[in-house]
Parts: sequence; C-alpha cells; structure tokens
Amino acid sequence: MPKLNQIIAILTGKKSQAKESLTQAYHQLQKGDLLSGISRTYKPKDENGETLPPEGKLVQVKVGDVIQRIRRDLTEMFDIVATQDWANCQAKADVVVDGRKILSGVPVTHLLFLEKQLVDLNTFIEKLPTLDAAERWEFNSAQDCYASEPFQTTRTKKIPRSHIKYEATTEHPAQVEMYYEDVTVGIWTTLKYSGAIPASQRNLLLERVRKLADAVKAAREEANSVEVEKKSCGDAILGFLFSDV
Repeated sequence: MPKLNQIIAILTGKKSQAKESLTQAYHQLQKGDLLSGISRTYKPKDENGETLPPEGKLVQVKVGDVIQRIRRDLTEMFDIVATQDWANCQAKADVVVDGRKILSGVPVTHLLFLEKQLVDLNTFIEKLPTLDAAERWEFNSAQDCYASEPFQTTRTKKIPRSHIKYEATTEHPAQVEMYYEDVTVGIWTTLKYSGAIPASQRNLLLERVRKLADAVKAAREEANSVEVEKKSCGDAILGFLFSDV
C-alpha cells in the first residue's frame, strides 16, 4: 500500500495533467473544421467528357475519442485526490516538544494550518520591542511597566553679574562690565518608563515558537507516513456522465 506522502508527491502533477487535458479538449472541440469531413467524386455527363479526381477530407477529431481521453486522465486524477482526502481523515499525529505532548491526535490538515500560523507568529515575536540594554530596568508595579534607575540632572539659570573693569576717578566714572553666570537652581530626578520587554524574554519566546514549529513539522511528517487505501471515484463519476458516449 502506498503512503500518504507518496500520494501528495504526485498529486500536483496529476492535477496539472488533467487540467491541461481538459483545456486542450475544450479548445479542440471548438474548431468545427477538425470535426468535419467530406468525400466528393466526379462523373462526366458525356462518356467522353473530362474526368476529375475525387476530393476528400477526413474527420480529424471525434467527440467520442476526445471524451475517452479526458475520461482516462480525469479518472486517474479523481482517484488520486479521493485517496488523499480519505487518507487525510485518518492521518493524525501528536505534537511533542521536549518530551511534552502539546496536542494529541491532530489531523494532518490542521497540522498544515498550524505550520503557517507559527511562521506568522515567529515573525511577530522577532519584532517585539525590547528594553534598551544601556539602561538598568526593574518592573514598576505602580506604572505596570518597566522603569529605569533614577538619575539626576541639574537645572541652571543665567544670573546677571557685574565686573568693575576700572574704578571711578575724579575725571572718569567707573567702567562696569555685565555678564551672566550659570547658577544651579534645582535638580531634576528622572525615571524612564518602557512598555517593551527584556531581550531575554523575547529570545525565550522565539525558542518556544521555533521548537513548536519543528514539532508540528515532525508531526506532519509522521501523519503523512500513514499507509493509504487507494480509492476509485473517477470511474463512477465520469462513467455516469459519459455512459452513452
């Protein structure tokens, strides 16, 4: 008995061949000239009259022959698809990660669905924002997110000052120069908050999703290795349609 993965391997080719055969037959039967034939013979009216050779054109395409050809190709394809569909109802396997059974008896069609979903989840997890490694972070329950260690910065203000360049004399007033001095007037205490997650947590999620994806693929391979019983549906369907052709 063949295995399901062997049926899957040839299914695409059989579908393509059947589609090509049906398409070719359809176009062939639209060309009325290929279905037409003729035979003409000539007999002069008088015994000594001019004789002409017979003329003829053979029928090149017969509807019955075309139908028999597509019956053969479609029957084979119908049987392969039926064999796969019946086998898919029986092909099941467990999904196991590191010895832990995550799912039991999963049908192969659902395993295929899970494979595609896990590819999308892997992409999503890869893009999860992570905390800036240049900061020290702790979870802040009050803000329900991560907070950095507080750091302080000073606030300065420019205060005008004066500087006497030359003292006043009896002849001249004093020469005073104005300038501004940066003076600390306060201290900022800053905490940064972030809704991102630690890189280690993202890496753990990536490891999990990749292990799960590998386990699903392994389960699919196991499910597809089930032996299948060949089914015959094509002859019944096409025999009913074209029984009198």
